[in-house]
Amino acid sequence: MLTEREEAYRVLLLWQKDGAFIKESGLSPFAMEIALGVCRRHLYLEYFIKTLTKRMPALEVRIVLEMGLFQLFFMDVPDYAAINSSVELARSANLGDGAASLVNAVLRAARKAGAPELPPQRVRRVSIENSVPEWIVRRWFDIYGGDEAEAMARATLERPTEWLRVNLQKASAPVIVQRLGIPGASILYDRFVELPHDAGVKAILASPEFVEGKISFQNPSAYEVVKLLDAKPGMSVWDACAAPGGKTALLAEMDPSLDILATDPSEHRLEKMKDLMDRLGFTNVKIACVDALAPSLSSLVSRLSSLEQPLSSLVSVGELAEPRLSSKFDRILLDVPCSNMGVVARRPESVYRLTQESLKELASLQLRILESAARFLKPGGRLVYATCSPDPMETTQVVSKFLKGHPEFAKAGEPVLPGKKDARFDGFFAQALEKVVEG
Repeated sequence: MLTEREEAYRVLLLWQKDGAFIKESGLSPFAMEIALGVCRRHLYLEYFIKTLTKRMPALEVRIVLEMGLFQLFFMDVPDYAAINSSVELARSANLGDGAASLVNAVLRAARKAGAPELPPQRVRRVSIENSVPEWIVRRWFDIYGGDEAEAMARATLERPTEWLRVNLQKASAPVIVQRLGIPGASILYDRFVELPHDAGVKAILASPEFVEGKISFQNPSAYEVVKLLDAKPGMSVWDACAAPGGKTALLAEMDPSLDILATDPSEHRLEKMKDLMDRLGFTNVKIACVDALAPSLSSLVSRLSSLEQPLSSLVSVGELAEPRLSSKFDRILLDVPCSNMGVVARRPESVYRLTQESLKELASLQLRILESAARFLKPGGRLVYATCSPDPMETTQVVSKFLKGHPEFAKAGEPVLPGKKDARFDGFFAQALEKVVEG
C-alpha cells in the first residue's frame, strides 16, 4: 500500500504548505483515513515527535513521522508495516538516507516507549491530547467551563456520522435503505438515513439512486436550520450564501412551489452547486454569482425578470436570470461564512487556520452580511441567521448587535442548536428573525 501512503503524504504536504482541504483530494478510503487522522491529531503527533527528538525535523520528515505514529497508535496496522512503510515512504519522497534512518529510529523508539506523558496543566493537556490550539481550548474553558470544554475538544477527534438525504419527490427512505442494502438503518424526519461507518461511499456515489437525484449526502442539522424559515407554498426565498447548495436543495425538495434565488460570491463554488442542481433536476431554483455585501445587489435583484433561461446557465453579476422575483423576499436564509468550530470533526483543518484576530474579523463580516441582506426582506417576512459554529462571538453577539441597531426586527423563538440535541448532528446555530409589518 505504499502508493496510497504516498498519496496521503502528498495531500498532507499540500495541506501544511498551501492550506488545501483534505476531503477534496479524492483519496482512497485507506489514504483518507491516514490523512484525516493525522490532521485531526496533528498537535498530539507533533508533541509526540518532540519527546523523541532533540530537534524537530524538516516539515516533510515530520509528516512521514506523523503518518507512522498515527498508524502505530491509532490504526489497525501491524507495527512492522507501519514502521517499514514509513521508511520506504521517506525514500520514495526523496528525503534522503538520513531521513529514512531517522524515521526508522524514531518510530522504533516510539513503539518501545509508548504514548508520551502529557503536561499536568489542564488547558495545555486538553489542547495537546485533542489537537485543538491552546487559545481555543482556553476560550472554551472561559465560555463553557472545564468539563464541557474538554468534551467539546474530545468530540473533534470522533469520526462524524454520515447521512443520506432522500428526495421525497422521487423516492422514500425505506425504499432507498432496501435498494442500497443498509439493513436496520436509522431514519430521521422521513428523509435522512444514517449510514454505518463501513458504508461504501464510492459505491453510493456511483449508484443509480444518487445519479438520478434520489439521494444526496447531508447532515440532518440542515433540516433543523431550514425548517426555521417556516416557508409557505409559493413564497420567494433568497439563499444568500448558498454554495455548495445543500440547504438550497433541501428547500427545493421540501416544497417545489417555492421561488428560490441562490447566490454566492464564488463562481468556483457555484459551478459545483450548478452540477448539484443539474443532478437533482430542480425547476424552482435559479443561481446567480452575487456578493451579499455588494452595493449593486439592489439593482441586480430588482432586475431579475421573466427571461426564459435554463437552470444550467450560471448567472454572473449584472446579467439577468429567471424567475420572477421582486426586490423583496418572503424568506431569507443566511448561512454565513464562519470559523467552522461546530464541525471540526468534519473539517479538521479549520482549527489550525483560525486565530483570535480572524475570529473577530469573521464576526464583523457576519454582522455586515446580516445587515446587508436584511434590507431585502419583506415586512412580515422571516430571516434565518445560521453558522456552523457555537461561539457566542459569531452567534448570539452578532444577533444582539444587529437587533440593537434594527428595532424593526425581532427574534422569532429561541435559537436552534442541533448538535446539542443529537451528537450525530453537526454543530449549527440558527436564529429566526422577523421583520415587523410596517404601518
